[in-house]
Amino acid sequence: MRTQVWYNPDLVSAYYMIPALIGMILQFLTVILTATAIVRERERGTIEQLIVTPIRSWELVVGKLAPYVMIAFVDTVEILFAGVLIFNVPINGSLALLLLLSALFLITTLGLGLLISTLANTQQEAILTSFFFQLPSIFLSGFFFPLAAMPLVLQWASYAIPLRYFLIIVRAIVLKGVGAEALWPEIIALSIFAVVIMGSAALRFRKRLD
Repeated sequence: MRTQVWYNPDLVSAYYMIPALIGMILQFLTVILTATAIVRERERGTIEQLIVTPIRSWELVVGKLAPYVMIAFVDTVEILFAGVLIFNVPINGSLALLLLLSALFLITTLGLGLLISTLANTQQEAILTSFFFQLPSIFLSGFFFPLAAMPLVLQWASYAIPLRYFLIIVRAIVLKGVGAEALWPEIIALSIFAVVIMGSAALRFRKRLD
């Protein structure tokens, strides 16, 4: 028997790691910035000034999250360009599909940051709480270690990590060139996470504002 490696026959580690960096950077950036930005408003007392203005709570949430969405998309494009120009990582799939599913993942991470902001009272507490969620994602999402090589208990635990599904998506699009029809399980899972996390965060944030 002779083993044949598909999609990365030369076993170039950059082809495997660079696409995954998109998910890692998006999660770290949006979660920490969202959580600390809103807590900073509360520490300075400016959140009360925003509450008394004639805007709805959802408009306040959108206004706070919109800049980080733009920053995240800029970082995504930068990582892709750096991967192609510096590490010669091939992009075999649809860039539009990748950006669309990145937006779906961003809803989850922004909701997580918003949820942390309702739990923390200081910026230091928000950062520590975010690391409490972030560190398991590094080891259980398949970023460093293949999911199939993990113990069965950790494999089951990884299903609760949204980053797991996005890493499968981004690697499949960039390396394999697959379309959405092959990624429906991951897309559905991310959609469920996005609705549950963002919905819970928005409700709790609104309740805290009230």
